[in-house]
Amino acid sequence: MDAGLKRELEAKVYAGERLTREDGIALYASDDLTWLGRLAHHRRTERNGDRVMFNVNRHLNLTNVCSASCAYCSFQRKPGEKDAYTMRIDEAVRKAKEMEDEQLTELHIVNGLHPTLPWRYYPKVLRELKAALPKVNLKAFTATEVQWFEKISGLSADAILDELMDAGLESLTGGGAEIFDWEVRQHIVDHACHWEDWSRIHRLAHAKGMKTPSTMLYGHIEEPRHRVDHVLRLRELQDETGGFQVFIPLRYQHDFVDSADGKVRNRIQARTTMASPAESLKTFAVSRLLFDNVPHVKCFWVMHGLSVAQLSLNFGVDDLDGSVVEYKITHDADSYGTPNTMHRDDLLHLIWDAGFRPVERNTRYETVREYDAAPSMAERRSEPQQVWA
Repeated sequence: MDAGLKRELEAKVYAGERLTREDGIALYASDDLTWLGRLAHHRRTERNGDRVMFNVNRHLNLTNVCSASCAYCSFQRKPGEKDAYTMRIDEAVRKAKEMEDEQLTELHIVNGLHPTLPWRYYPKVLRELKAALPKVNLKAFTATEVQWFEKISGLSADAILDELMDAGLESLTGGGAEIFDWEVRQHIVDHACHWEDWSRIHRLAHAKGMKTPSTMLYGHIEEPRHRVDHVLRLRELQDETGGFQVFIPLRYQHDFVDSADGKVRNRIQARTTMASPAESLKTFAVSRLLFDNVPHVKCFWVMHGLSVAQLSLNFGVDDLDGSVVEYKITHDADSYGTPNTMHRDDLLHLIWDAGFRPVERNTRYETVREYDAAPSMAERRSEPQQVWA
C-alpha cells in the first residue's frame, strides 16, 4: 500500500471517521496484517475495552432435509437419503434439556427448508421448548427460513414473526446472508431469499423490537470487493434500524469428509481454497473498521479453530459465541479439529489465556456475569498452561 494512503487511512480511523467503499478495498489490499490488527483493535477497544463476551448456548438443527441445494452446503439432505432426519418435538425438547444443569441461556435453532413439514410445526416446537426451559432465550430461524414459511403457510413475514414471537422467539439468526452481491450469489445459492428479502425480514424483526445478528460467508469464490459491498449494505440497514447487535464473518468450509455416506456435496470446492488464518484475521479487522455502527464482532470459534479465535481478539473481535454443543452444519462436512463443545470453564480459560476479561451475556447482549481480568503473564508462566491448538 502507498505510504501516503496508509497514513490517510490510519488518520481516519483514529479520528473516528466513517470509512468508504474505496477505503475498505484498500484495507483488504494491504499485506501489513499487524497494522490492520492495530487499527481494528483500537476501534474495538474504544467500544468494548478488554471485555470478551460469550454465552452458554446449544445449537439445535431440527431437520437437515432441504429443498435447496446450495453449492457450498454439505449439511442438506434430500427426502429418503439414508442420513436425512427430522426431529420430533419431544426429541428436540429432550436434547435441549440435556444442558439444563449448565445454566443454559440460549437455544440457537437453524434448519433445512423441509419440503413437506407443515408451518405449524415451527411455532409449536418453540412453544414446547419455551415451556420446558422458560428461562432460555430462543434464537431461531434464518431470514431464508422465514421466507420459506411465507411460501408454505401463505402468511406474510409480518404475521409469521408475530406468531413466532408469541411462541417465544427472542431473535432471528443471521444466516442465509452468504454474500449478497448477485455476481457471486447466483453461483452459490439455490434458494429464493436474496438481499431484498433478507433485508426486508430483518427490517421487520427490528421494527418489532428484535435485536438480530448479521453474517457473511467468506473465503470461497468472492473477492474482497464483494465482502466490502456486503458489509456496507448491512451498515446502511443498521443506520436505518439500529437492530443488529453483532456481525459474524463465517469461514467457508471444504467438504473434507462426510462420514455418513462418503459423499462430497460441496460443488465449488474443486475451484476454491479455504481462507487462511491470516485472511480470516484480515477479514475480522476490515469488518470491524467498516462496520462502525454495530456494537460487536464475533468469531465463531467452530469455523476458525481455537488459536485463530484467540488471535482474533486482537483484530477487532470481542465475542466468541458460546458453548455450541453440536454444530452439525460444518462438523458434518469437515475434519477441522474443533471440539463439539466448549463448556463455561473452557471459554473462560480461552479468554483469560488471550489476555482479556470474560463477560457472560445473554441473547440480547445483556451482561449475565462479569469475571475477573486475565491473570498477569508472570502468574500464567508460574504453572503449566493448556495449549489451545
